[in-house]
Amino acid sequence: MPPAQQPSPQNPFPTADRALAYHGNGAAMVNHRLKTVDHGDVALFGAVWPECDGEGFGRCPSVGHFPLYILAKIKPPTPSFNIVLLYSNDTMGDAQPKQKKYALIGTGGRSSFFYSAIARTYKATSRVVAFCDTNQTRLDFANEQLQSLGHARVPTYKAKDFDRMIEETKPDEVIVTTIDRTHNIYIVRALELGCNVVTEKPMTIDAPRCREILDAVERTGNKVRVTFNYRYAPHNTKVWELLRSGAIGTVTSIHFEWMLNTSHGADYFRRWHRDKRNSGGLLVHKSTHHFDLVNFWLNSRPETVYAQGDLKFYGRENAEKRGVTEFYTRAHGSDVAKSDPFALHMETNDKLKKMYLDAEHEDSYYRDQSVFGDGISIEDTMNIMVRYQNSAVLTYSLTAYAPWEGFRVSINGTGGRLEMEVVENSYVNSGGDQSLEGSLETRLITLRKLFEKPVDVEIPTSIGAHGGGDEVLLADLFGEQGAEISQDMRAATHVDGALSILTGICANKSIASGQVVKFTTPIVILTKTVKSTHFAII
Repeated sequence: MPPAQQPSPQNPFPTADRALAYHGNGAAMVNHRLKTVDHGDVALFGAVWPECDGEGFGRCPSVGHFPLYILAKIKPPTPSFNIVLLYSNDTMGDAQPKQKKYALIGTGGRSSFFYSAIARTYKATSRVVAFCDTNQTRLDFANEQLQSLGHARVPTYKAKDFDRMIEETKPDEVIVTTIDRTHNIYIVRALELGCNVVTEKPMTIDAPRCREILDAVERTGNKVRVTFNYRYAPHNTKVWELLRSGAIGTVTSIHFEWMLNTSHGADYFRRWHRDKRNSGGLLVHKSTHHFDLVNFWLNSRPETVYAQGDLKFYGRENAEKRGVTEFYTRAHGSDVAKSDPFALHMETNDKLKKMYLDAEHEDSYYRDQSVFGDGISIEDTMNIMVRYQNSAVLTYSLTAYAPWEGFRVSINGTGGRLEMEVVENSYVNSGGDQSLEGSLETRLITLRKLFEKPVDVEIPTSIGAHGGGDEVLLADLFGEQGAEISQDMRAATHVDGALSILTGICANKSIASGQVVKFTTPIVILTKTVKSTHFAII
């Protein structure tokens, strides 16, 4: 906010040339009516202390420590505004935005993505007010990390005290980064307690849980954001722009191949994700990113799904078929694990040690299980075919033991073909610099129009995790809106979250039954603003 001129005896009401206009309901910002004094075309209207949360003039505590804004009404009102800033004692020159308060539940590896950004980059607009988890050791470690970033320590609460946390700390929004099968519990309860929600993907893992969330949004009127960071990666946004411009005509088919390598891919088979009851399998937990991208690109919804999937590489039985004879349950304390390139040695990684190894005594969660052990119930090799309402067909494959990390997409249309290949850096979740997880090695988009020479498409520069999408997503969540594309087109709602997991849920059903699964009016939604969101299948 540019500073307004100060009143003087010669000019008690300075001109409003550099004043801030309060559009629309600006008069509602005035919380104390002073006497009206006419002076030419301006009348003194009121005084506001923005930090006082509604306290009137003379009742705001320590009022001298807050910026004071004197408002004036223009006579007659202009079409664009009628309330302007007349005077400010704000020596900082810009009005300080009110900080939005966040409580976070689930202080495992992904949580630091959010609280680190708030503490380091978005502290002017956001602050953490509480941590919640089932494990006090992890809660304490999260607080240490938060404090090391210059943010004050925050109260910690066990998961059973979630309601009390909301009551005592009064967050505006709750960030949910728990294991997937519990997302619905905390999303629904946060909505019921009056908070908006930011949740990690997938929004949840099955249709009944999804229905709970959709009903809660409709019942409470509060909002859910799903953090689909891949939408924000510049190359994926560029594909959306090209398709929207009609560069290849009407899309008829997409082939989408995703490779998880033997570092990142293997990591899903060490952790809680290996149990489908926790994660919904990789077609829900991981592929929700990819199905969301296709929904986003096509601006359409799935109609039918056929899928096949199996565990072909990981697991003890597969290892035995390849001649492996020595096995272990977990890496820590195992001599056999010392020679296994798939083993995760947490004692050599300070962050993993403090977050998981040192926390085992509380919940017996073992982060370093053998990927060739028993008890794995998710697939590592998946192929599906999806027909969309606009008649486009997707063929999709996911391999979790590839020699490189990244994806290839080919999109065919009535006017040509769009090809994209992206190679990402390998990583273990929370095992290193989080800002480099999924960062780019190479990327290329080629546009092949009918009867024309192929053209390599220029892509905006990007740095950071997940193809450069993480930083743009964080800015959209906690900072100012980006200018290169309408953020509303990339910000994912509960509707987007539901549509993305529905493909994976139906794929799981198809794998189990061997049949094509039809979307028999699975979600009845005309636009993102319609609240009627009900499942009718699965």
